[in-house]
Amino acid sequence: MSTPGPRDPRDPAPESTPAPSAEGWVTTPLTEELLRGALELERTARGVQPHRLPARARAQGADGQLNMAEAQPSGVRLVFRTRATAVELDVLRTKMAYEGAPPRPDGRYDLLIDGEPAGQTEVTGGNVLLMDMATGSADLRPGPVGTARFTGLPDRDKRVEIWLPHNEMTQLVALRTDAPVEPVAGGDRRVWLHHGSSISHGSDAASPTTTWPALAASLGGVDLVNLGLAGSALLDPFTARAMRDTPADLISVKIGINLVNADLLRLRAFVPAVHGFLDTIRDGRPKTPLLVVSPILCPLHEDTPGPSVPDLSTIGEGRLRFAAMGKPEERAAGKLTLNVIREELARLVEQRAADDPNLYYLDGRELYGEADHAELPLPDALHPDAATHRRIGERFAQLVFGDGGPFAG
Repeated sequence: MSTPGPRDPRDPAPESTPAPSAEGWVTTPLTEELLRGALELERTARGVQPHRLPARARAQGADGQLNMAEAQPSGVRLVFRTRATAVELDVLRTKMAYEGAPPRPDGRYDLLIDGEPAGQTEVTGGNVLLMDMATGSADLRPGPVGTARFTGLPDRDKRVEIWLPHNEMTQLVALRTDAPVEPVAGGDRRVWLHHGSSISHGSDAASPTTTWPALAASLGGVDLVNLGLAGSALLDPFTARAMRDTPADLISVKIGINLVNADLLRLRAFVPAVHGFLDTIRDGRPKTPLLVVSPILCPLHEDTPGPSVPDLSTIGEGRLRFAAMGKPEERAAGKLTLNVIREELARLVEQRAADDPNLYYLDGRELYGEADHAELPLPDALHPDAATHRRIGERFAQLVFGDGGPFAG
């Protein structure tokens, strides 16, 4: 579908677009029409909260880590057309902090104009959720609303995208521009729905448009719906149902690392759980290309089970690393490692593909393997840095969206 062209200034403004205020600014209601990448908008006392899981799923997965992850708007962006040269977005952020750990970087807002990077900013104020990793307690410290501001935009009709921080919970309070805005209808590109762990969520990426899924989507020419949920890619049935019910042209699920991190399942339960997760997706999307991706290389857990825990001894050095608490010999009792998971996923997909020709498998080590680790080691032993996000995104685009790939156009 083509996007709308410039509106003739002699035409009356659309009824959904408020007229400029006396100061020359337009305040536009924040509605679903302006947002991409969120599955639901919750009305709050301050504005709207984008959610990446619907209310029913959130009610069934009452877990603090999941609630935090799905409310961090990775891949969520405002999209509209306007002649505005200045845009202001009032937000109430909630930033994570860890007792005794180095400060986490502020979330960034990326501006794209007609698909090209055009600016970046941060906001001040907001809440701080202070976590004590030793006790698991959390202390919420309230703060004020802040403003993401972009000025000096070209004075012409253009498509504007504001990508919200992937690593901060974000309530949207108000959108102001110095010219009216119009929603952009969808349908011009295929929709890619992806689910994975904190790596897919974007942990340690530099900004929301440089998480590996965002980079891969840009290179692949698709619209991203990112259900990467930090610490929460756990084969939850409610996540599978959310994916089943979300319109998408392409679907991928990256399975494994969180199951080892949490030491959540044994091999006996893992295989049926994967079957059930894929069955649920197929209940609503029986013919959609569906890609199962196994974990990228992570030496910490290649042959050593979880759980993984923060290595508190490194915090005093100003860095955070993780350690594996399991023992390799525990594999005999059914504990999961990344190599076990890869073997089972490859076998399972081969078995199912006999009756499901649109089901595919990708070994995550093709995205990040031993040679990559030698060059770009995981700084905290679990998560890739910004350069590695770029490499993974480029590799995924080449292998999956490129010629001969399962999602080739």
